[in-house]
Amino acid sequence: MSHDPVKNTPEGYDDEIDLRNLFSVLWQGKISIVIGGVLGAILSVGYALSLPNIYTAETVMAPKAEGSGLSGLAGQFGGLAGLAGIDIGGGEASKTQIALETLKSRAFFAEYIYEDVLVALMAAEGWDRELDELIVNDEIYDPSAQQWIGETIRPKPSVQEAYNAFKGHLSISEDKKTGFVRLAVKHYSPNIARDWILLVLRGIETSIREKEVREAERSIIFLKAETAANSLISLNEVFASLIEEQTKKIVLANASEEYVFEVIEPPVAAERKSEPKRALICILGCLLAGIFSLLYVLIKHYAFKEKEVPVA
Repeated sequence: MSHDPVKNTPEGYDDEIDLRNLFSVLWQGKISIVIGGVLGAILSVGYALSLPNIYTAETVMAPKAEGSGLSGLAGQFGGLAGLAGIDIGGGEASKTQIALETLKSRAFFAEYIYEDVLVALMAAEGWDRELDELIVNDEIYDPSAQQWIGETIRPKPSVQEAYNAFKGHLSISEDKKTGFVRLAVKHYSPNIARDWILLVLRGIETSIREKEVREAERSIIFLKAETAANSLISLNEVFASLIEEQTKKIVLANASEEYVFEVIEPPVAAERKSEPKRALICILGCLLAGIFSLLYVLIKHYAFKEKEVPVA
């Protein structure tokens, strides 16, 4: 006696969904799918058009060569120079690495960047291309009076608040093979993006230059004092060599504006926006709306349809 599993299945119940049935369900729900796709397209286009243009300025820099007589003295007088607090190379972080880490620091931002970028960073909400003017939120900042609105309610943004916002506009990348450093800044205004890069470059050059000059001057003072207190001619010759090298460092630091980096590609005001990708936003919006519409039709049909009760 044979048993047919199909006949044993309760009438009106089918646990399998064939393609023909699936296409039939989708065809029946075609109006919902079309409406969902159209609404998704309208919303995605509206959202894309509401986003302000963002422009990116970039510069490419090469580390300046650190070749000087200091490296030649490292092995010969390294221990003695260390007592004087003199850096003559040998395993320590390079000037470029120090500059890059300094550039990312909050202290550097507070001293060289904060005041110059604050309004364009924290109060701007767009850019008028025809007038070449920032669109400033007048509920936050009053351009005519040059003051922040309601300082008792919303005070002037702090250094930490502005620093966290600025990090989102700045990107730094270093090619480990070539040593080239790429610095990029994005903003509503292409001119401000370019000016911020120039501001960062001037700031980092000034910061590293002043730091090394101060260290060299302190070392020279120490070495001269040791020379005056020492009677050994051979040791005084060593001190004289170290003083000469520290003097060279001061001269080199003050002789060139490009002390840390040599700018290979200067920043310019971009003519074309870099963000947002409106076409991509619209395409993704339409695709997501279509997918959700399909899911809605299928879920509505298979999960919430009324069970057919077999007639006795």
